[in-house]
Amino acid sequence: MPRATTLILILAGLCGSSLGQYNEEEDLAWLQYYLRQSRVSSYNYVPYYEEESPAYAYSYPSATDTEPEPEPEPQQAAPWRCPQECDCPPNFSSAMYCDTRHLRYLPFVPSRMKYVYFQNNLVTSIQEGAFDNATELEWLALHNNQIGSEKMGKRVFGKLQRLERLYLNNNNLTRVPGPLPRSLRELHLSYNHISKVPSNALEGLENLTALYLSHNFIFEMGASLKGLKSLILADLSYNNLRKVPDGLPASLEQLYLEYNYINAIPEDYFQVSPRLLYVRMSHNSLTNQGLSGNTFNSSSILELDLSYNRLQKIPRVNTNLENLYLQGNQINEFSISSFCSVVDVMNYSRLQVLRLDGNAIKRNAVPPDAPLCLRRATVIEI
Repeated sequence: MPRATTLILILAGLCGSSLGQYNEEEDLAWLQYYLRQSRVSSYNYVPYYEEESPAYAYSYPSATDTEPEPEPEPQQAAPWRCPQECDCPPNFSSAMYCDTRHLRYLPFVPSRMKYVYFQNNLVTSIQEGAFDNATELEWLALHNNQIGSEKMGKRVFGKLQRLERLYLNNNNLTRVPGPLPRSLRELHLSYNHISKVPSNALEGLENLTALYLSHNFIFEMGASLKGLKSLILADLSYNNLRKVPDGLPASLEQLYLEYNYINAIPEDYFQVSPRLLYVRMSHNSLTNQGLSGNTFNSSSILELDLSYNRLQKIPRVNTNLENLYLQGNQINEFSISSFCSVVDVMNYSRLQVLRLDGNAIKRNAVPPDAPLCLRRATVIEI
């Protein structure tokens, strides 16, 4: 028998053996690998730069077809392609990594993606419809870019009804983007150029638990926090606020207002938030004249930071308070009534840390009943 015929028979026998040992999982893995290779070779993204051009232009030229059977339409495969500018790990098929690549535009986002990372690039604009194909997105990272509000589509996040975390910190935004999806849980807008948050800017975000607006230029918040029924953390530090925001949510646990210009707090301001644990208002312009007698007498607050203000007396606090920071004020007396309205064996403060250094109080000004009232204190600095 000729050698060529023998070789053909051997190959045929091997192929028959392979088919006889068919493994569905291995075959599917091979097919996925083949499709990934073919997609990478045929992907060609045309970025959008011109204002008069369509918002996004995508081109998917098909490979040269030498087979008699027609190839599928490019539009059918497009939603599964991974842009050549990015990485889509095979073992994490719902994530796309496009960070730190000097990108000036946003590549196409395949429809299967849930976690997309565009941070640390040079992106300046987000056109309308940029994410219309990726309606399954849950995490969207756009921080550390150069995105401006005037170059962002008005409803660019409108169709992302499953989005939970949106990172837009460290950009050039001058206003809160919107409308935002009701599914949002975390909104990161720190280190931008926002100067005002209208009362309706966060409307409908009933699932939002964390709001980060620090390091902006905000001088007015209005009642924008009032409707955030699930809000736990609000960081408004390092802004230009001259008054506290109206209408704190009842769900709030952490409020950060340090490094502003606040000089007064309305009476019973914190009473509407019975879960409030941490309040930080250092580096403001608070005076005793701007506070009522019970402003900070909230049974839920465990940590209160009023350092570096203009207080001349220790404000009255609740006996449940554990940490009180008053350093760097103008306090000149140690009033034990600020901590205990009645001093005896059964009535005492739970305070553990008290800082009064950097004030005008002298060590010998501590009243003799202080050890009884502050019996749990482990740190007292004067």
